[in-house]
Amino acid sequence: MTSVATSRTDMRPGVDGGPDRMDADGVHASANPEDYRRELTGYCYRMLGSAFEAEDAVQDTLVRAWRGRAGFDGRASLRSWLYRIATNVCLDQLNGRSRRALPMDFGTASPPVQASLGEPLPEYSWVGPIPDDRVLPEGGDPADLAVARDSIRLAFVAALQHLPPRQRAVLILRDVLRWRATEVAGLLDTTVASVNSALQRARATLADLDLADGEPSPPMNDSHRALLARYVDTFERYDIDAFVALLHEDAIQSMPPYAIWLYGPEDIGTWMLGPGIGCRDGRMLPVEVNGRPGLATYRRSGDGSGLEPFSIQVLELRGDRVSGMTVFLDTESLFPLFGLPRRLDASGSAVAGPDQPGSEAPVATETPVAEQR
Repeated sequence: MTSVATSRTDMRPGVDGGPDRMDADGVHASANPEDYRRELTGYCYRMLGSAFEAEDAVQDTLVRAWRGRAGFDGRASLRSWLYRIATNVCLDQLNGRSRRALPMDFGTASPPVQASLGEPLPEYSWVGPIPDDRVLPEGGDPADLAVARDSIRLAFVAALQHLPPRQRAVLILRDVLRWRATEVAGLLDTTVASVNSALQRARATLADLDLADGEPSPPMNDSHRALLARYVDTFERYDIDAFVALLHEDAIQSMPPYAIWLYGPEDIGTWMLGPGIGCRDGRMLPVEVNGRPGLATYRRSGDGSGLEPFSIQVLELRGDRVSGMTVFLDTESLFPLFGLPRRLDASGSAVAGPDQPGSEAPVATETPVAEQR
């Protein structure tokens, strides 16, 4: 198994490159705390496993920074000071809390029957999705961006939740953000020896976890785009035989907030033609989520007049097949997070509403999916 954490020492310097990033004149990159919101959100998301908690933590960080600005003496960079505050906010939130997880952490695969669905678990049970544009840097080196994408994939973020909070912070700062041990020791008010010990233990824990599809993912290419176009086409036509032919033999489908997960194309196809038949005649819009291709799915409304939100799908691709589908069903909170229409008309166009400006964006077909990344 190779993970972001265990392979970073063999990679180029990360996107962030430590806390004291300078511009060409040797001046700190920005003196405005707001300019660090995106990277702080990425850090807090890896720590907390929730887009909503991460955004709350960053807002709390910026408020604390504003209130405490008189105490900032400039001996450290503004960026490292903000990370110190954000780390403390996250550690406070994690104090005494059970870890977030994915359905595969709860037991074995389920049979594809309605009774397997069970009752939904609370939101705080799950590692949730996050839009790429909330956490990934704009532009930059493609190799660095690929590393950043892998460090927010659902399986890696879920693996991080197995670590004690301070070990989690050390591993993220050292192996993902590429801070030096002395810098992390200063942030955590500890010794370099303690940082190195925590990092060693954290790496060992992650090495023992079975991170599915753990190899670093290549950038999206033409074959991936063609695969996604076929995935959308077969789903929207609800040609389940053709759909499951696109899946790896060990493909997994999970459906938070339910603990159910399905293993293999046969069971996934059985579910879609059984309890999941309500997705027939649905439509899809592309989204960029957790460094992976994703799709927002809509299904026919009860009165047949249009389409209503159903799920956010996060896909894992391996070779020329789909190996994983995490289907998040909390549309009430997730669709606004991703800026998605609350309703589509029968033709697949967004329907304007009181809290949704008019939009002419069409539903996803082969063309927009092919243009992803």
